[in-house]
Order: sequence, then C-alpha cells, then structure tokens
Amino acid sequence: MSPGKYNIILSLFVTALFLFSCQKKEKTYVETIALNDVQLPKAKPGDWRYSRDEKFQTFEDFQKLKKIKPEPEKNTIYLQPIGEFNELQQKEIQLTHEYLKAYFQLETKILPVLSNTIFPKKARRIFKDGQEQILAGYVLDSILIKQKPKDAVVLMGITEKDLFPKPEWNYVFGQASYEDGVGVTSMYRFSDGHLSDSNFNESLERLIKISSHEIGHMFGISHCLNAVCVMNGTNSLPETDFHFARACSLCQQKLNSSLSYDPRKRLLDLKVFFEKQHLNIELSRAEQDLSLLK
Repeated sequence: MSPGKYNIILSLFVTALFLFSCQKKEKTYVETIALNDVQLPKAKPGDWRYSRDEKFQTFEDFQKLKKIKPEPEKNTIYLQPIGEFNELQQKEIQLTHEYLKAYFQLETKILPVLSNTIFPKKARRIFKDGQEQILAGYVLDSILIKQKPKDAVVLMGITEKDLFPKPEWNYVFGQASYEDGVGVTSMYRFSDGHLSDSNFNESLERLIKISSHEIGHMFGISHCLNAVCVMNGTNSLPETDFHFARACSLCQQKLNSSLSYDPRKRLLDLKVFFEKQHLNIELSRAEQDLSLLK
C-alpha cells in the first residue's frame, strides 16, 4: 500500500473515531424525567417514614415480584361507588375516573352505585366524632372480591362513608388486597365530611392521589423511597398534600414495564386533565416533564 493511500485510510479512521466519540448516547425517558425528581426531605416525627424501616424497592426487585398485570381479557380498571352521593360527589368520582384512565393509560369504567344498605350492622360503628364508619376489610372481602368483573385487572371501591381498618384504629384513607386486585378509598376525610365548591379541588386532588397510590400497590409498586412521589407512604392529610400526584422516574419505570404505555401520550393526557381542573401545581410538573422531552 502506498504511503498516500495509507494516510487517507488513517485519516478516515481517525475522523470516524472522533465522530463516534462525540456522539452522545440518547437518554431514555426515565433518565430524562429523573432530572425533575425532587429529593425526599428527612422524615420528621409523625411522618410515615419516621417510625418505619421500609426496604428500598429497586427496579430489579420489582421485576422479580409476582404481581398483577393487565392481560388481553383482563385489562380494565373499574370503580365501584358505594353509598349515597350528592351531585358534587358524583362529579368527583367521574373526574377520578378520567384521571385514572390518563394516569394508568388503561380503559377505566364506573360501575352502577351500590347502596349503603349492603353494609351489615357488624361492619358499621359510630366514631367518637359522631359519624358512621365502615370496616374496610369487609368492603374488600365481602363486597368487592365478589363484585369484581371478569375483565377487571383491578377494582377500586369509593365510598362517602368514613373507613376504619380494625377496632383499635381511628380511621384509614384506603385499604387494598393486592393479591386480589381490589381496594377501597373513602372520600369522607378529604373534605372533612362536607364537600363544597370551595374545597372541591383540594378533595379531588387527595382522592386521585390516594386512588392512584393504592392501584399502584396493586400493580406491585412498594412505598417509594426514591423521591417525593405519589407512592410515598402517608400518615395524614398534610403529608398527603405534601406528596406529588406525579410518580417519580423510578415508579414510572416500574409502572411502564408492566403496562407498556406511551410515556409522552400519558404526560399529554395528564396535562389536559390538570389544565381542565385548574390543578396548576400538578400541571406545571407535567409541563416540566414534557419540556425535557422536546
């Protein structure tokens, strides 16, 4: 080979090597939106994390779990209202239905309302504040498991009655049986038992957080210790209010591995919902994630 040809080949090789080294590896969706994750603050007395030593669930841990996943014949989320709902409460359930459809990117339907007469005396009690409470475990085991449609991947009950999990507990926001894919959430405490136009959005935001949190558990996601996230554990309404409706990048990675949705479409659908309901803080978070994808 002549020196000239050798130099040309060497030059081409060096140029190709330079161009290859300059190319940036394209970030995945999860790596991209991780820039918007917010670090969890140190837990303080009264917080869920303060008195609990929960294990960090890695993506690898999540993948090893035996968990519920949508299947061709079982791929619908159902909501089961139980109680006597006024017009505002019916609106809140309808909007929660719309939100969960956007959040999980799965077909979501509302079943016909069941009356409070379905609760026997043994599943009821009068709390010290005077309101009637329903035993959450009864709702799961004696109502929802039996009512779960054949094409349901999960079934979430929504009641206007306050819930309690066992006699020594005061109340609970929600409870779920993850193996059976059923859960129940109470609207009662999200508006202090009195839903109005003035507290509607506050109550709605709490309901969509708790509902998506419980359904997230049904899909195998543990309490989040990665960032401020809808999957963080919560002990109180102030703690729930502090958490985002946004799932952090790690929890989205887990969710998407099971549900296989288009992340950009999901963000756009959530943006439309937050915009429509004037949930401006959550809207800004969705917009921040979308801006990173451009």
